[in-house]
Amino acid sequence: MESPAPLTLAAVDLGATSGRVILGGIAEGRLHMKHIARFPNSPLHLTETVPATADSGFGSADRSAAEHTPAEGLYSNISSLYAALEDGLREAVRAAPGLRSIGIDSWAVDYGLLRRGRLLGLPHHYRDTRSSHGVDLVHARIDPADLYARNGLQHLDFNTVFQLAAEAETGLLDLADAVVLIPDLIAYWLTGTIRAELTNASTTGLLRVEETTWDSELASLAGADPVLLPELIAPGQPIGALTEAVAARLSAGSLPSATSTPDPRITVTAVGSHDTASAVVAVPFTTENSAFISSGTWSLVGLELDRPVLSEAARDANFTNEGGVDGTVRFLKNVSGLWLLSESMRHWHRHSTDAQRSADLQTLLSEAERVTGEVPIFDPSDDRFTPPGDMPTRIADWCREHEIRPPEGPAEIVRSILESLAEAYRETIETAEELTGRQVDVVHIVGGGSQNTLLCRLTAERTGRPVVAGPVEATAIGNLLVQARAIGEVEPNSDLADLRRIVRDSFPVIRYEP
Repeated sequence: MESPAPLTLAAVDLGATSGRVILGGIAEGRLHMKHIARFPNSPLHLTETVPATADSGFGSADRSAAEHTPAEGLYSNISSLYAALEDGLREAVRAAPGLRSIGIDSWAVDYGLLRRGRLLGLPHHYRDTRSSHGVDLVHARIDPADLYARNGLQHLDFNTVFQLAAEAETGLLDLADAVVLIPDLIAYWLTGTIRAELTNASTTGLLRVEETTWDSELASLAGADPVLLPELIAPGQPIGALTEAVAARLSAGSLPSATSTPDPRITVTAVGSHDTASAVVAVPFTTENSAFISSGTWSLVGLELDRPVLSEAARDANFTNEGGVDGTVRFLKNVSGLWLLSESMRHWHRHSTDAQRSADLQTLLSEAERVTGEVPIFDPSDDRFTPPGDMPTRIADWCREHEIRPPEGPAEIVRSILESLAEAYRETIETAEELTGRQVDVVHIVGGGSQNTLLCRLTAERTGRPVVAGPVEATAIGNLLVQARAIGEVEPNSDLADLRRIVRDSFPVIRYEP
């Protein structure tokens, strides 16, 4: 069915397991969307050599071949990802001749290294195990409490500050002249302009949380020259027009000669380039006494605030203060998410019998809903569940270590995963209430997890609060709305409440009562 709105906006949404290109446009106060392309995002396991022993300095390890040992690294296949998204944008241009703006969001913390505009190898994936050594290096130079007071971030081994510390030991940082986060790298390849968008920069651990400026001292402590960090840009600001070469490949604009400039109608616009920042824009809040859960590969559970919370209690509870659109703060905690379910499904598909292999997710969810006995509750944020692998065995191991009966069979395992996530949500929301003094009356679940009826129902039951589920495409919606405001398709002075009114008018939600 044709959209009633002119499709003038394109959201490039890169998730941990897949990427998408979605067109959008505003008509009669509603956002209309059209899905154009979807493509996989699969990390690569590649052999690499690492120092057999690492010292505590930066860039000073002996790098002779004799002192290195083979290992396996996990990398983002960024070149294939870019080729797929450019194909998607080509289809978007064909479907929407009036396209005016492109916005890019992705997962956080990962980056590419550039030298004179060229990428120095594939970016490491945040699930690579190298970062744990980076934690030791950084904490040897700054106390964790002091680090939290400056950057306000939840401790996660894969935060960019720790990745860079591990990177510095390889000597690769010595060759680079820019550290560019993934969505900013894509924007650079499209426009030729290097910037660092604020919401994603806030996840690096290198931003002063109360000033939203780069912390040069922290960058140096991580072994990175502060000059490697690009100029910051806020959501809604233009990054640049498509380069002539990109415009030609996308057949975007009239380029009759080598000296022509790209069609100025198509601009890459900064959005909340951390996918959660865009998703929170699209949470249909009606009261500030609301919590959000952006549910996908990860579960981001928290509150939207005006100012960061930097108390020792917040640090002890491992809450993070990440930048949001329009200067808001996403006070949240990263809880594991549907990664546990997807990795379990992947394991069963590879290692089970033909009959088990044919069972799809919906079938297993239906079977999990019919489980009547008690299932074990485990800690879904335990570090053992971060790398890819055999989640059912890891869950069983966790249970045995804690003297709990492990779940038996796929249906029990699925039910155990969802019950454990819902319990983690309850604990996180109640802790957020204590840390902020704000009472939560309703919980909003957006993203892929909002389609999981059992997860939503269990969350309502365990939190004792109504759950409002939807919209599913929150990240793309938030991306598109920030673009729409930037180019004047909605009132440029619109605030987040105005944008959320468009969300409520455009997309249905489902309410689950406890």
